[in-house]
Amino acid sequence: MVNGDEKRVASAGQAGEDDFSQLVEALCAPGNGATTGVKKRRRDQALPSRQAVGEIVEALRSVLFPGYFGLSEIREESLRFHVGAQLDQIRRSLQKQIKRGLCFTCEEGTECLPECDQKARDLTGAFIRTLPEVRRKLALDVQASYDGDPAAADPDEVIFCYPGIVAVTNYRLAHELHLLGVPIIPRMITEAAHSATGIDIHPGAAIGEHFFIDHGTGVVIGETGIIGSRVRIYQGVTLGAKSFQLDAEGNPVRGIDRHPIVEDDVTIYSGATILGRVTIGRGSVIGGNVWLVHSVPPESRITQAQG
Repeated sequence: MVNGDEKRVASAGQAGEDDFSQLVEALCAPGNGATTGVKKRRRDQALPSRQAVGEIVEALRSVLFPGYFGLSEIREESLRFHVGAQLDQIRRSLQKQIKRGLCFTCEEGTECLPECDQKARDLTGAFIRTLPEVRRKLALDVQASYDGDPAAADPDEVIFCYPGIVAVTNYRLAHELHLLGVPIIPRMITEAAHSATGIDIHPGAAIGEHFFIDHGTGVVIGETGIIGSRVRIYQGVTLGAKSFQLDAEGNPVRGIDRHPIVEDDVTIYSGATILGRVTIGRGSVIGGNVWLVHSVPPESRITQAQG
């Protein structure tokens, strides 16, 4: 015997089947934002793939830190073959994703495809050539993390385990792509690290050498931030914008310098919030939970009471 609840479920299921086509139409209707990406596709050119970009970053990680990521049984005699094979795969995969990003953002219609194809090839080659310098900087970041944290047993542990190195690796790769003018892909790379580590670094930020993020969760570094060398940042630090300028239509004005400048040899302790285009002078120490919206001179010591 069918009770009342079962009748209602059966009725709802039948209604759902009857309304299914209407539901599909509603989800795909123009003007609701759902089909924007589909409309911007050029011919059969797909949109950039988050999964593919993530796989590219992991392959790059295995090139920058061979043996630590990817294949772990790499010997010195097979290192060159491993790096060469990985770079070849990275080049082909990255070129495809960059082309997708270019086509997605291009406003010239289907005529742009040959140009986007050549541009993607050139941008990929230019990016690949930056990898030795990226690796040099990352080696300094690893050393800064090891020197700055007595809990680290050795630099190997830093590479294997520290979320700051994961986030900074993604940032340094994304920053090079950003400097080359590659659309979408750099932000996808840094947001993947944000999701994995809780560390949010915009690819447009400029960060010097020997950079150390300790613990890291909740760190935010905005697009136009500038960070010098030998800077140490603890968890929960925000280098953000104080406010946004609006245009005549009330939309945020983009491309304006609105994030802090942190000079060399600065330490910023956990929970500190620094907002606006202010300058933290060289050698300064900003205490935990400080709220700071003004510049401070070199060698300053700022505590909660002074912020």
